[in-house]
Amino acid sequence: MAVMENETWPRPTYVPHYLLHGDPFASRLSKEADIVAAFYICIIGIMSATGNGYVIYMTIRRKTKLKPPELMTVNLAIFDFSISVTGKPFFVVSSFSHRWLFGWEGCRFYGWAGFFFGCGSLTTMTVVSLDRYLKICHLRYGTWLKRHHAFLCLAFVWLYAAFWATMPLIGWGSYAPEPFGTSCTLDWWLAQASVSGQTFVMAILFFCLIIPTGIIVFSYVMIIYKVKSSAKEISHFDARIKNSHNLEIKLTKVAMLICAGFLIAWIPYAVVSVVSAFGEPDSVPIPVSVVPTLLAKSAAMYNPIIYQVIDLKTTCAKSSCFKVLKKRRNFQKSRFYTISGSLKDRPSTNEAHVEM
Repeated sequence: MAVMENETWPRPTYVPHYLLHGDPFASRLSKEADIVAAFYICIIGIMSATGNGYVIYMTIRRKTKLKPPELMTVNLAIFDFSISVTGKPFFVVSSFSHRWLFGWEGCRFYGWAGFFFGCGSLTTMTVVSLDRYLKICHLRYGTWLKRHHAFLCLAFVWLYAAFWATMPLIGWGSYAPEPFGTSCTLDWWLAQASVSGQTFVMAILFFCLIIPTGIIVFSYVMIIYKVKSSAKEISHFDARIKNSHNLEIKLTKVAMLICAGFLIAWIPYAVVSVVSAFGEPDSVPIPVSVVPTLLAKSAAMYNPIIYQVIDLKTTCAKSSCFKVLKKRRNFQKSRFYTISGSLKDRPSTNEAHVEM
């Protein structure tokens, strides 16, 4: 009996995944694969920084106060711009060098920045989806959302992202090299090491992925249902109310596209991370783990592209709304598109931009 207890009681000693192959910062990919990944992320980073930087620049140039929907757009652009300029150069230089060059301190900073700005982007989209839901499905609640409410929401977004991103730096969880060696992320593999590691991984998944994604999906499903059920009622309203309703639908479509692009980019990475956290060591082949990582790093690029596509469609459209705008003397070509709005936020005769 004692012999059986001695044979079954001891548990295998946990060895961090980055120490299984010796040097934790050496690339596990071929030099050719690293070069391709570096060029890809370099292009993504330039496009993302340029597109989101342009949104921020156009905001600075404006002389009027930003409305709540515009504040949300700028906040999202700041997060996406920041993740591009703080993260992409580290990855590109390391990939060209075929190893991570910035040591453990650089690894922790890179992991913190990626998680902080990524979590901030998703939380901003969650707030936007709730704003859309209130303004379309519960108008009596949506109409009281003012500028100071938007600032409170943005403060919550930054504090929420900072809290979860800082936890690994003070002892609950950690940041570690990716399995392929030239990037760093949350140490998902801690779930195999201890109960504390498991609670950390579960908390991150629940509060930083499942809850925001659930709110986004719920909001837009309810919006779709509301739009379909109210289509007949809207058809009996006058032209002004119809135009306002159509503007709300366009605003919602833009927000849905932005959220969909972000989730499509990040969900594969989340799935691979969960498998790595709770599966067997090396359960995800290293070449397979690279693809979701590169896809997730491209998420910050999508929003400016969506803005430009909507801009192009609006410019080319021959709708009555566009014809009315065309007659205005102060109509300008530069547009500032937002991902939120309200039925009361209709452009005045002196405004030269379309809120989208």
